[in-house]
Formats: sequence, structure tokens, C-alpha cells
Amino acid sequence: MLFLGFSIIFILTSCGIRKSVHHIPDVRQYSLEIPKVNKINDSTFSFNQNYLTKNKQQIWELYIKGNPLQLGYNNGALTQNLMQRQEKIFFSKVEGFVPSKFKQNILRGFLKWYNRKMYLNVREDFQAELYGLSQYSSDEYNFIAPKYLRNLYLHGAHDIGHAMQDLMMVGCTSLAVWNENTEDGDLLIGRNFDFYVGDDFAKNKVVEFVEPEDGIPYMSVSWPGMIGVVSGMNKEGLTVTINAGKSKIPLTAKTPISLVTREILQYAKNIDEAVAIAKKRNVFVSESILVGSANDKNAVIIEVSPDNFGVYKVNNTSRVFCTNHFQSEAYKNDKRNQKHIAESHSEYRYEKLQELLEENKKLNPEKMAVILRDKSGLKGKKIGYGNEKAINQLIAHHAVIFSPQKKLAWVSANPYQLGEFVCYDLSEIFSEKKLKKGDFARSEMNIAKDPFLDSQEFKNYERYKLMNEEVKKGIEGETLLTEGFLANYQSFNPDFWLVYYQSGKYYLNKKEYAKAKKEFEIALTKEITTIPDRKNVERYLRKAYDKAK
Repeated sequence: MLFLGFSIIFILTSCGIRKSVHHIPDVRQYSLEIPKVNKINDSTFSFNQNYLTKNKQQIWELYIKGNPLQLGYNNGALTQNLMQRQEKIFFSKVEGFVPSKFKQNILRGFLKWYNRKMYLNVREDFQAELYGLSQYSSDEYNFIAPKYLRNLYLHGAHDIGHAMQDLMMVGCTSLAVWNENTEDGDLLIGRNFDFYVGDDFAKNKVVEFVEPEDGIPYMSVSWPGMIGVVSGMNKEGLTVTINAGKSKIPLTAKTPISLVTREILQYAKNIDEAVAIAKKRNVFVSESILVGSANDKNAVIIEVSPDNFGVYKVNNTSRVFCTNHFQSEAYKNDKRNQKHIAESHSEYRYEKLQELLEENKKLNPEKMAVILRDKSGLKGKKIGYGNEKAINQLIAHHAVIFSPQKKLAWVSANPYQLGEFVCYDLSEIFSEKKLKKGDFARSEMNIAKDPFLDSQEFKNYERYKLMNEEVKKGIEGETLLTEGFLANYQSFNPDFWLVYYQSGKYYLNKKEYAKAKKEFEIALTKEITTIPDRKNVERYLRKAYDKAK
């Protein structure tokens, strides 16, 4: 077995990857001024006309301009501490999943092999930008891959994460409304980005304002070290937001989806141009890209996967909903998509959006924030906090609201989408007059924080999250839990099926079968997230029942 393991590592780290491992983009065509960062205070930094500042809502705001290589250097120089911290958080998470050094070696070999074709599918200007950015990465993780390659790999982490979660770390919700569905008839878009890699990962949220030498200036909401786009709008009023679809685990990495959407933002002025860009890129996971356009006063969903492509456009209505399943004609007979609709929480959230739109007619940004923050099930049912069937699953990295025709964007402050939504005006930010240093927001147009943030229920939810980690350790046999502890744990999130399921598993492992049976029975009375989850609870109940005889 040991020989086999080393053979696998040898094959993975040698077969067809030598070229990719040593690849460095040719950046000689670009002029470069090495940034000399001026530290104004602990949260404000500048270099020429590039700025990084932290607003009072604790969101970092980054403004960078230049050619691709200069953009990367400016970004890296200004965000170096944040970027290195983000990298540490991400890789420590991976170490938590794969604690064995031997398995980590196999994983490193696998990553090099798996990502061997990625550089062939990424634009040269984006590679140059990533190269510049990578000069400010930490040396601590050079054992995983050289800095440039590591940065390239990290841009595919979203794609790999959701393909293997099939593993779903991602269960996003987005919607676009216009004409009779908005207060002023203008296009309005809202989205929750439910990408969860832990609370620490979400702490340093960055709103980037990028003025590239070539293409259209744009804003993007993400995290330090990210040049791809998961939520963004350009100066033309074209918006992109991505929602994971059901993917089979791909055989090799190609173009990360966030770099496809980055290309759309930087180079597309309307829906047709966005579709043309998406169509020519080879992706390696299934994804929905909701594109809103001020120039078209319309929104469509571009649905991409490794072997199919579709565009979903509504007729005779002025609203588009996007959860995590495909809706275009191209995927009508896709068995994987049909199974996902039947078994996952995607269709439930889609129906919830329809229900909320009936209750909240004529949307404005404030009403859109209410929808994005909704924590209830269908017909207002209490389904527990953190349930993936809710629009607000209380795990969002961010929420954002776009008004494309007005060039306005609202970005949520932590935690999740509960904090104040900060308003940005792209017409001002990318204007000739420019804003004063560090003054990016239109604060008078901010949307107030969710009152839920000050409630006892929210405090209880945060306690539940902490206790959930202890319960997991108890199930693994690492710690002993008392009946009182489990009763307390359940009381902090009493409508959520998971607290009873976890308690049942703990009692089952302790061979207290009657108690386990009771917990699984209670879990089945709650709104369970997916069909496979329900079947799992039923399987454990049968096991507890059989053992209790």
C-alpha cells in the first residue's frame, strides 16, 4: 500500500504537469512602478491614485488603476497584510480537513496535476495581474506551490469547493426585478452570496473599485487576494452575480468562473456582449450567471457547464429568480439538474422568492434588503436559523443590491447580510472629479442594519453555532456531553432539525438507543433541508429502533 501511495504521488506530480508548474507569464510588455505605500493611519493606505481604507462599517474599500501588471502590484502592495491573513485562514481550514502530513503531500500532488491546464484557459492579462499580486503573498505556503501558481489555484477554489460539495459550500439566491415590480420602474437586483469558509474568512470583506487601462471600470465585492468577480457592476451599469449549479466532479481545472465574470464586467456593455464572452470560455463546473444590464433594462441568466450552455430569458414578465438549479431550454432534459430540483433546497427557495414578491410589490432597495434578510420558510413557517431552505441562511459572505440605471450599489456590512448596507455611486467614484481620499460611500443613502441583529434570537443563534462545534466533538467521541448541555443546545435553535439529528447521533454512539430514537423522531417533525438529509435521519431512526429492541 505504501509503495502504491508513493507511485500515485509520483504519477500525479510528474505526468503532464512539469510545464504548468514552471509556468510564469511574460510580463515584459507592461510598464511598472513598484508601489511605495504611504500609511496614513492603521486603516488607510495610499500609492499615487490608489487607495485602501476601512469604513466605519468595517468594510475595506480598495481603489486601484493601471495596466494589468500594475493593477496586481498595486492591489498586493496595499492589501498585503490582509491577503496574507486570508491565505492563512484558508489553508488552516484545509489543514483542519486533512490533518495527516502524508495525505497533505498527496493533496499537493493532486492539486498540481488537477490544475495543470488552468493557465492555458486564463487570459494573459489576468495572469499578469495575478503575477503582480502574487509578489506580495506569504512565503509560508511555498511548499504547496510557488506564489504565482498558488494564487492561480486559489481562484479555482470556489469552483472546486462547490463541485466537491456536491459538497455545497454554496447555496446562493439572487433576483432581478423591473418595470411593474419596482417602485420607479428601474431595474433592481439583489443577491446573497452564501459562500462559507468560516467566520474568520468573512471578516475582511473588500469592495474593490478597479480602473483598468483597457476596458470598463468596475466594482466587485469579495475578499483580499481575489481578482475574480462573484458580485459586481461596471460603469456601464452591467452587473454579474454567480450561483452554483449541480456539477459532476470535473476531471481537470479550466477557466475559474470568477475570471469569466471578471472578463464580462471589464469588457461587456450589454447582455449580448456578456453572453458572447461566457460562450467562448471553457469552464469546469456548472454555474448560473445572473446578468443585469442598464443598457438593455433587462436581466438574463447565463447557464454554463463543461459540456452545455444556455441562456434563460423571461417572456411576458419583468422578474428573474436564480437559486441553484438551471431553467433554460438547454438543460430541460438534464438528469443531474432534474434530480437537484427534486432533492435539494433550491426549488424551495425559488418558491419562497415568489411568495415574498407577492407580499412585497413595487420593490425599492430597502424592500429588497428585507427579502435578502428573510429567515422564514414557506408561508412564514419557522424552520430554524441556518436552514438552507431560507433565503437568509445566516452564513452569507455578503449581500449586495444593484440599481444599474442609477449606477448605485449597496453592500452589506458584517455579520452576514444583517449589518448596514453601505451605498456606493459608481458615477461619482469613476468620475473626473474623483472622490476625496477614502470617502467612497454615499452614506446618506445607506440601508439600516437588520433589527434582528440586536435580538435575543440572534444571540442564541451565535451560541448555537459555538455549541454545534462541541456537539460535533461529542459525536466523534472527543468529549462527553451532558443531557443538560444538549437540552440547552436545542433551546438556542429549537425549530432547526439539525439540533435533534446531532443529539440523536450523539446518543446513538453512546448506545443510549431510546434517547437517540426520540431525537430522530423530533427531527423528522421539522423542516429538513434536503431529501437525502431526510433519508439519512430515517436511516438513523431505523438503526436506533433496531438497537433498542
